[in-house]
Amino acid sequence: MKKDKSKKRVEKVKNDSSKEERKEPVEEKAPAEKETTKNEDDEEIITKTTFESLGVHEEICKATLSVGWTHASRIQKETLPHALAGRDIIGLAETGSGKTGAFVIPIFQALLENPQRNAVYAVILAPTRELAFQIHENAAALGGTIGATCVCIVGGVDSASQSIALARNPHIVTATPGRLVDHLTNTKGFSLRKLKYLVMDEADRMLRYVNKQLD
Repeated sequence: MKKDKSKKRVEKVKNDSSKEERKEPVEEKAPAEKETTKNEDDEEIITKTTFESLGVHEEICKATLSVGWTHASRIQKETLPHALAGRDIIGLAETGSGKTGAFVIPIFQALLENPQRNAVYAVILAPTRELAFQIHENAAALGGTIGATCVCIVGGVDSASQSIALARNPHIVTATPGRLVDHLTNTKGFSLRKLKYLVMDEADRMLRYVNKQLD
């Protein structure tokens, strides 16, 4: 009888050990779930960083508030300090990430600090009319508060009216490549000799198009 009780005790210990082993994987999953939640928070488009803390001029900060930009997005947080220091930038960001603000804010700040008249100050190239119009709307809304003038020139729109707008030497010209070349060739008095900034939005698409034309 004693021998049987010993066997039962051994079996019980084994069963208890098996139960403990089965619990181990469940305990290891908890930290992984918390880590995933943390990563999701890190991927928020809008940060808690203010434009002022990135070195943006007070007048530009007021302009960002007027268009509803209260805090910098991730791409703006990463690029603005370098762009404001005058460095060339190559940025990679998805649509809706705030990349337009990342390149127009430094342009307007430089224009505010070193005003230029009677010459185009910056050109923003976009591969499609739709994107060009979208960029122009954002630039015009932000620049309008500091007195900057913006023009959009794309195909499918009357070229004569665009020529008249370019004759006024706007500060910012947003354009599709083909129509910009057309005006540089045919519009009297229009040039980019005093250009300070060149932005190529979705440059990869434009370069792919150029490569196809060369082939």
